Amino acid sequence: MSDDDDEQYRLFQELFNSTYDTSDPTYVVSENVQLCIKTSVNQFGAKFIPVFYYVNFLLSYLGNGLVLCIIYKYERLNTVTNIFLLNLVLSNFLFAASLPFWATYHLSDWIFGTALCKLVSSAYFIGFYSSILFLTLMTFDRYLAVVHAVAAAKSRKRLYAIVASVSVWFVSIAASVKELVLRNVWKDNLSGWMCEESGYAESTMERFRLVSYYQQFLLFFLLPLFMVMYCYISITVRILSTRMKEKCRSIKLIFVIIATFFVCWTPYNVVILLRAIQISVTREEDKPCSDSLDYALYVTRNIAYLYCCISPVFYTFVGKKFQSHFKRLISKKIPCLKGHMSFSSQSTRSTSQRTPHSAYEY
Repeated sequence: MSDDDDEQYRLFQELFNSTYDTSDPTYVVSENVQLCIKTSVNQFGAKFIPVFYYVNFLLSYLGNGLVLCIIYKYERLNTVTNIFLLNLVLSNFLFAASLPFWATYHLSDWIFGTALCKLVSSAYFIGFYSSILFLTLMTFDRYLAVVHAVAAAKSRKRLYAIVASVSVWFVSIAASVKELVLRNVWKDNLSGWMCEESGYAESTMERFRLVSYYQQFLLFFLLPLFMVMYCYISITVRILSTRMKEKCRSIKLIFVIIATFFVCWTPYNVVILLRAIQISVTREEDKPCSDSLDYALYVTRNIAYLYCCISPVFYTFVGKKFQSHFKRLISKKIPCLKGHMSFSSQSTRSTSQRTPHSAYEY
């Protein structure tokens, strides 16, 4: 063996020893790897979430069904207000129909197959998003009817209501397409069959989640909140500038609507924003293993869902006209209560909005 061969062999030996010498303390990893197993959160979800979902499901179908019944029996179905209200009821039916599936999922695992995983997830988000947008659209329609009554009388036609409703459904479906594409069923060794977003690398899925969080916060909370605030403040100013006997009642009603919307929706969306910020600014290995946001998400999400389910009842039965319709319906079903109820003299088929206050009588 030549001197050059000896030198190359010696260099190889040094390189080999320096690469694989595990006795060198600089190559020893002394950090503990923290496994973030959220058993308590999962147990909380399995115990309480199904109850919330079933309660929301029952309240939604009872309340929305009652609104639908009253509209059918006592109202004209082709007015602008009732077209929006019918679409809101439909969106809540669609959203609530998914809740029993998610309740069963929280109790055990996903037992309904891949097709229903995609369809139920899509229906869930389409109903949820469209419900928020239809509530905002109804608020904007009230604003037009009160603040711009003369101009609105010409523009608030059936075609306007249909085009606006179709636009809401289009936006809601477009925002939910990723659920149809990304949702898949796969088996986890610990949790069983899962209906979750999958199919791409974790970094890609994390970006999708970020888009969903910011979409939820900006498009389906911040924008509707600003619109609701602007519309009802404008309506309040308009009502205060008129001479109406029931001015005080109208202002109180506006305050209740704004306060309820804000109280029910803000906590959930703040948690959504915090989760998005946590994903955005924290490296994977530095993410805290904390249950606080998970518990907060469970609680605040169900408050928002409850409001979403009962919103048609809230938005209609605070008005005198729908209260009168409800009394008529009850008196027909339970005649013995008829003598204890007073009825409004307003025509049950009236749809005119001649004063700002009349916008709160449907």
